[in-house]
Amino acid sequence: MRKPYMRIPFTGVLAAPTIIPESAKALSGAVAALEEFLVAPSSSSPLSGTQPSTVVLTGAGISVASGLADYRGAKGTYRVNKTYRPIYYHEFLNNNEARKRYWARSFLGWTTLYKAKPNASHFAIKHLNDLGLVRSVITQNVDSFHSQAHPNLHTIELHGYLRSCVCTSCHEELPRDDFQGELARLNPTWAAFLREILASGALDTENPDERRARGIKTNPDGDIDLPGAPYTTFRYPACPRCLASPPPTADGTRATVEVDSDGAWIPTSTAGILKPAVVMFGESIHHTVKAVAEKMVDDADRLLVLGTIKKKPIAIVNIGGVRGEDVFRVDLDPNQHGSQGIRVEIPTDELLPTLVKQLRSSNAQNIHEAPDYIMKIQGASTFKDMLS
Repeated sequence: MRKPYMRIPFTGVLAAPTIIPESAKALSGAVAALEEFLVAPSSSSPLSGTQPSTVVLTGAGISVASGLADYRGAKGTYRVNKTYRPIYYHEFLNNNEARKRYWARSFLGWTTLYKAKPNASHFAIKHLNDLGLVRSVITQNVDSFHSQAHPNLHTIELHGYLRSCVCTSCHEELPRDDFQGELARLNPTWAAFLREILASGALDTENPDERRARGIKTNPDGDIDLPGAPYTTFRYPACPRCLASPPPTADGTRATVEVDSDGAWIPTSTAGILKPAVVMFGESIHHTVKAVAEKMVDDADRLLVLGTIKKKPIAIVNIGGVRGEDVFRVDLDPNQHGSQGIRVEIPTDELLPTLVKQLRSSNAQNIHEAPDYIMKIQGASTFKDMLS
C-alpha cells in the first residue's frame, strides 16, 4: 500500500525582509504606516467616514511574548532543534507507540501551556476591534489566546485548539485539563517526574540552551522531548463515550473498545482513540472552517498578517522572512506611505500597543472600550455550531 503524501514543513532560514515603507524601520515610522494602512479609504468603502474592514491573520510569532516556543524565530525549534520532526496524523492514528510518545511529551508540556496567558498583542487586537478597525481574526495558533483575550471578536481557529481532546471515532470532545488528570492517574511515575522538574524550575526558563543543559528540548504546542525517555511505558485513556457505548463500524457491527484494569486504552481496541483537537501535520482542515476563512478574506478590504496574493492591501508584521513575500511587493508604489501595503519587522507586543495608543489619541470620537480580561475557554468556540 502506497504511503500517503505528506507536506514536509519548510525548515530553512528565509531571506531578510525588505521593509516597506523605508520609514517603517523605526517604531514611530511603523506605527504611522500601520495607522495609514488601517484608516485609508478602500475601493469598496470609498465614502469619507466609512471604516474599511480588516481581517487579522496571526501565526506562532504573536505568542512568543507569552513564553511559548515558535518554529522559525531566532530561538524557534527549526533553528535550535535541527532534529525536530512533528508527528503526522496517519502516524498518530495507526501507531500505538507513536501515540504513547506524543501523549507523554504533551503531558510534560501541558502545564507550561496551560499557565501561559495572552500578551499585549492579543489585547491590542481587541482594542483595534473596539476602535472599529478590525472585523475578525483568523489564527493558525492552537493556544486559545485570541478566544481568551477578545471573546466577542469573531475568531476562526484555523488549525483547531489544544484546550480539548477529540475522539477519532465518535468526535466527542474532552477538556484537555481533565485529560491531563487522567494521564497523571495512569502514569504515577511520570507524574512524580513532572512534579520534580516543575519544582526544580527546569520549565521556567525560556532559554533553549539552558533547557538543553537540563536534558529538555522544548518545541511548539506544548511538546517537551526528553531524549532517551521510556515513552513506551506511557499509558492513555480511551474515549469514555466509546468505552460506554462502542460506535458502529462501516459494516454495521460494533467497534471494540477495551481498557486495562486501570482504564488505559489497549491495542486490541478498534475505536475510542483520543487526539488533540488540532489539525495535525498531514491532516486536512475541516472544509467548512476553510470555506468560512476564505470568505472572511475575500469579503475584507485588507489583511493584516501578524507573525506568520496581491488582490487587496496587505500589511505583514513578522520577525524574519516570509515565504513568497517578494510577490507581495511587486506592484507597490515605492512612494506610498502604507495605504497600499506595508512590511514591518518589529515585535507585535511592542508595535501593536503603541499603534493603539496613537489611534486613540488621533480619533476624535469617543470610543467605548470594554476593559481587558481573560476569558477561560473550554471546548469548542461558538463557531462549532456552524459545523453541525
